[in-house]
Amino acid sequence: METVQLVVGCVSDCCNGIRKFINDLCIGQEPWQVVAYTFAATCFTFYVWNFAHGDEPLMKRFKKFVFRTVRRIPWVQRKIEQELNKNKVLILKDLNKVDKNFTFITDLPSIGMNDQNILQKASDYEKLGLYDYSGGKVSGTVYCGDSDLANLCTRVFNLYCWSNPLHPDVFPGCRKMEAEVVRMTCTLFNGDSKSCGTVTSGGTESILLACLAYRNLAYSKGIRYPEIIAPITVHAAFDKAAEMFRMKLTHIPIDINTMKVDVAAMNRAINSSTCLLVGSCPNFPHGIIDPIEDIAKLGRKYDIPVHVDACLGGFLVCFMDDAGYPLKPFDFQVPGVTSISADTHKYGYAVKGSSVLMFSKPELRHYQFFCQPDWPGGIYASPTLAGSRSGANIAVCWATLLHYGRKGYVDRTKKVIAAARYLAKNLQEIEGITVMGNPEVSVVAFTSYVFNIYSLCDRMTKLGWSLNALQFPSAIHFCVTANHIKEGVVEKFITDMRNVSANLIQNPDDSMQGKAAIYGSAQTIPDRSLIADMANTFLDACYSTEKPKDDFEEAKN
Repeated sequence: METVQLVVGCVSDCCNGIRKFINDLCIGQEPWQVVAYTFAATCFTFYVWNFAHGDEPLMKRFKKFVFRTVRRIPWVQRKIEQELNKNKVLILKDLNKVDKNFTFITDLPSIGMNDQNILQKASDYEKLGLYDYSGGKVSGTVYCGDSDLANLCTRVFNLYCWSNPLHPDVFPGCRKMEAEVVRMTCTLFNGDSKSCGTVTSGGTESILLACLAYRNLAYSKGIRYPEIIAPITVHAAFDKAAEMFRMKLTHIPIDINTMKVDVAAMNRAINSSTCLLVGSCPNFPHGIIDPIEDIAKLGRKYDIPVHVDACLGGFLVCFMDDAGYPLKPFDFQVPGVTSISADTHKYGYAVKGSSVLMFSKPELRHYQFFCQPDWPGGIYASPTLAGSRSGANIAVCWATLLHYGRKGYVDRTKKVIAAARYLAKNLQEIEGITVMGNPEVSVVAFTSYVFNIYSLCDRMTKLGWSLNALQFPSAIHFCVTANHIKEGVVEKFITDMRNVSANLIQNPDDSMQGKAAIYGSAQTIPDRSLIADMANTFLDACYSTEKPKDDFEEAKN
């Protein structure tokens, strides 16, 4: 009892002290001044609170603030604009180097062109490409070159070219196809009868919708600032989702030896606002599978949903056991995994524009749906980001799954994985090359501690190879597809790699051209908004129909 009285007395004395301090501050102040000071202090407090609890980490936002302030200096602005204009010219030149005539259609023809002329022009445009993807010279990008499947898909597309799953009453066949695609995919990933999902336009939309669902779930629990915790190697679509849906994304570092996410660091990052944990199977940069079972244990421990991003290799990993390359459990077999994304337009071999987002139960999928019940146009509801969707893409995806069947996918998976393992083994034996981690699926990432890896990338490009440059750390990866399982393709790549590496060891390249210059300099720029400006310049250039040759040369000078 005496202890309680002592505590009460201390609290009372403290409150009296605070009261006296505040009253002393207000001595001699007029009422309006007290109100004004209180209002200013309140605004300042809210500003500091919001700044400290933004969508991005505090240090990242502080750096952005500093660089944004510096860029307002007039001479800095002029210098940046000059560099961006110079880059725009160079990018336009690079994008249009294959087009000798450099002519664009900028107005509708007064009279429609006949079919023969349209097809001829389309054929001319198709021939502009420099890389032989069907011959296996391109990493990833095109995952299937099956002419028989292309013919089938063309015929199915013709049947459903006007269909729209937004109207299931008008196109019931399309609705049935989408439902079957989702159910077949859920079965592949060991989902039970409650598992469900939707067909989306690609991996990015699948990831966006998963994050949207978990944000809405977090809101329903009273979490005001939902936070995603994911590996630093997770797909950039999670960054896009965080930006679009006003969420915070906390990136967790990876183990430098295994290239897998540090689960202990992920555990430490979990807090009361965490709404989602993410693991990749495999990740895009290095082709490494994160420890899904360990991440799912954290999800169960803290009652947090777990999403497995299998967009890249989903339609490989689900067949690898049958193909003779067993993996640790990664799908709905793992307790705690609540959703999975897998792209049918990658190793599912469907045409571009289809992916499947799966949930362990319908209640989670409901948080992805959108409904506006009060619209004068009627009750509007849609399952994905888009309203109208291409029923033809769904139909072609459905036809592709039926075309290959389980045996067809297992056979292809066996060949792709065998080629990737062969590639990794032989690259590791090349002097100057270091394979990153232990790639188990189709992507093999490698770097060099002897020479500039981007210089190697540039030299391989000159030999006709299109590779993927990585950063932080500097590296390259090669994504093995069905186009690389043809006889001699991987062997040719290894031979070229061995020759180029040996030449770089004997004659180091310090000239910094092409990707070596772009990626080498980009990683040293502390203001990442400048890199974003350069990327915007590239995207603008992709839509450009201007650039007469004379103007180009004048701008260059």
